[in-house]
Amino acid sequence: MQRAAIILIVIALLVIAGGYWFATRAVEQAPPAPNVAERSTLRSTTSGDVIGFIGDHGARGWMGVPYAQPPVGKLRWRAPQPVIASTTPIEALAAGSVCPQKPSLLAGADMSSPVTGSEDCLYLNIWSPPNARELPVMLWIHGGGNTIGHGGSYNGATLASTHGLVIVTINYRMGMFGWFSHPALKNGDPADDSGNYGTLDSIEALRWVQANIAEFGGDPENVTVFGESAGAADTLAVMASPLAQGLFHRAIVQSGGFNPASMTAVGSYIEDGGDENSGPEIVNKLLIADGKVTDRAAAKNLQEDMGGANIRAYLHEKTPADFYGLFAGGGFGMIPTPDIFGDGHVLPDLTAAEIFSSLDNHNPVPVILGTNRDEPTLFMARDPRYVDTYLGVFNRLKDEAAYRRTVHYGASAWKARGVDELALAMTAAGNPRVFAYRFDWDEEPSILGFDLSVALGAAHALEIPFVFGDFEGGLGIGYVYPGDDNQAALSKSMMSYWAEFAYNGHPRQGRDGKEVLWQPWGTGGQTAILLDTPGDAGIRMSDLVVTNATVKAELAADTSFEDQQQRCALYVRNFYRGDAFDRAEYDSLGEAGCREYPPESFSRF
Repeated sequence: MQRAAIILIVIALLVIAGGYWFATRAVEQAPPAPNVAERSTLRSTTSGDVIGFIGDHGARGWMGVPYAQPPVGKLRWRAPQPVIASTTPIEALAAGSVCPQKPSLLAGADMSSPVTGSEDCLYLNIWSPPNARELPVMLWIHGGGNTIGHGGSYNGATLASTHGLVIVTINYRMGMFGWFSHPALKNGDPADDSGNYGTLDSIEALRWVQANIAEFGGDPENVTVFGESAGAADTLAVMASPLAQGLFHRAIVQSGGFNPASMTAVGSYIEDGGDENSGPEIVNKLLIADGKVTDRAAAKNLQEDMGGANIRAYLHEKTPADFYGLFAGGGFGMIPTPDIFGDGHVLPDLTAAEIFSSLDNHNPVPVILGTNRDEPTLFMARDPRYVDTYLGVFNRLKDEAAYRRTVHYGASAWKARGVDELALAMTAAGNPRVFAYRFDWDEEPSILGFDLSVALGAAHALEIPFVFGDFEGGLGIGYVYPGDDNQAALSKSMMSYWAEFAYNGHPRQGRDGKEVLWQPWGTGGQTAILLDTPGDAGIRMSDLVVTNATVKAELAADTSFEDQQQRCALYVRNFYRGDAFDRAEYDSLGEAGCREYPPESFSRF
């Protein structure tokens, strides 16, 4: 009897685990049927004639359209070159290759491979309603830490067909192929020497849109750049770049921030102020990995002896697998290489505050800035530092109060750097059309007793399906969305706001004029709109303002800490990177201070 009971319990656990496996891996279902070429979608472009397909909701789609020459061979680590037109029609039915990266759910790749993608990856995708003509264009820059992801994983059909928009999503070079600087690669051309190849790819895609989007029913005089996370930082980079002037007319920054790295940091050895993954340090790592030397000191000496021409040849002979093999891969496959360089040509050699507080230092277009209320949870909800897992399937928060506190400070610091301080700078500079939001949706289900409304809540990236009206793709966590009326209502409102902004540079009351009025930053003391479902707190304006100073003051005065070390760790996590870290302030934080806890001893993630 006892043996039978044990067998039944084991079977029950396997059934539960199987159900959990199925729910959490919906992204691995059989792929949809391939798109079929539709002759009526033939368009003439600078890339050549392209033939697309009819997709969801009757939207016309074109995927895998090249917008620049393949950045391979001598074009590796060079500014993108204008596309050469194909002499035969291009059947644009599937996304082009992803750019080299670690495998991840965002890449849709075999997770057992060390690297996926191809350097021939500068492709874009377009969705347009039938009979489109002179419609607003929205160009999406995907997120993923500027090291993973691709434009083909986002379906613009619903947004395009619902609100009469032309949606474009792009690939751009990432990681060490998108942002890389080494003295041996300099050739005297300021764009090539900038190291900002990923930023230049976004700008080249905008140039392609200017030349071709009218063929797809888009208005080249009304282009909105929008992106999330790293894609939001890249959107701010486009706003900051003088090379992008006139190529776009509005911007939406979802969970972004902007902290350009110095050329010293990205092009020097560590002892000379370089990042641990600067260009010269990457070469050191490659030389060690190749077995040419045994340690960093020997690698540096060998580099000095090799000379520029030999280092350049050495770098060019290396494959993507060689570069990505240097890294184990962090969250979701991301790697910690520096990106977005203040080179003085593509991007100003200035701080974010200096760039966005002056109309002379950036492209001051109408802009929406926003974050999610619980940004850090996406990176915490499966982290064993915060979550216990039993039998491989049962998850429980170790300390819910400490978890919520960590989330609160992380999200507040993100809001400060990604929204409020930028909004304050931009409005002070004289931009009257700065809008802000906070995404508050937190209506996920519980799975095997693990309450996702707490563990995830309004997590990083969860707003993307609401904007696109598509809850089937993304990060492989589609199971968190219940698919109820409240979810549909909030998505409808957000698509409406985004579309109205694309049309008129002001989200107002959405396209139908029935939404809550979204006012510019500072109007009547109001700052941001809070986006939530009608079944929860609803959509409403707020007067909340969060800055680095207010977050630090709250952290210093917080009496809920049982351990001063926890307070110090949160300061490091949220302020160590960039200009916000103040060593004197850190040393005296709270009543006990943090002198005995070197900031380098804490994880920054």
